[in-house]
Order: sequence, then structure tokens, then C-alpha cells
Amino acid sequence: MLIWGWRTRIYVLAMTTFLCGRCGNPASHAVRKAVTKFTLFFIPLFPISVKYTAQCTFCGIENRIPKEDAVRLQAQEEQNQARPQAAPGYPQGLPQQGVQHPSGYPQHPSQPQGFPQPGQFPQQGQ
Repeated sequence: MLIWGWRTRIYVLAMTTFLCGRCGNPASHAVRKAVTKFTLFFIPLFPISVKYTAQCTFCGIENRIPKEDAVRLQAQEEQNQARPQAAPGYPQGLPQQGVQHPSGYPQHPSQPQGFPQPGQFPQQGQ
């Protein structure tokens, strides 16, 4: 008795953001590689087919893409991850902890400017 068949493995190559062709949203897309291999006694031996797809995480449509596009998107995503960027509107450096405020109390980095320090609140009944 000979047991043979095939098995498909799906590998996520990259998660990248671009405009979806179906829903029109700038959504994340999972760039995937599906490899189907011939199996003999449940042991994968050699690939039968390789397919590349991009699936929109917003609407769920899955489109086949050429291998060159999948490799380009994977390289682009790896390049973006290697270059960390600060979010817009946030400073590049870390705030200094324990900076002395003119009132004598340490100013916490997350406390907004102009916020009254302890002891500056008006008393009840005055």
C-alpha cells in the first residue's frame, strides 16, 4: 500500500499598507506565499506549485500577485522595519526624569505645561 498526496503550507512574507483595489481603503495587506508539496507517507518531498497572494485585512479580498511584486513588497517592509521612526508630533529623544520645576516640585514629563502644582489649588470656602 502506497500513501501519497499533497500538503500546502502558507508563509506570511510581510504585512504592508497600501490602497486596496476592492474597498479603496489604505489598509494592511498580508503578503503570503503558498507552497504545495508532494507527500509520500506524509513526508513532504518536492514542491508542486508556489503561489503568491496579498490579502486585505479590511475587506478580506485575496489577490494573486507575481513573485517579483511579493519579493519587492517583502524587501520594502524589511527596509521600513530596519529604520525606526517616531510618530509625528512626538520628540525624538526621551524626556529627562526628575527635572526640577521652579516651584520646587519635580515636573513629571507627562504633566502638561501650566498645570497647577501641589499646593497651588484654591482652598474650599475662600
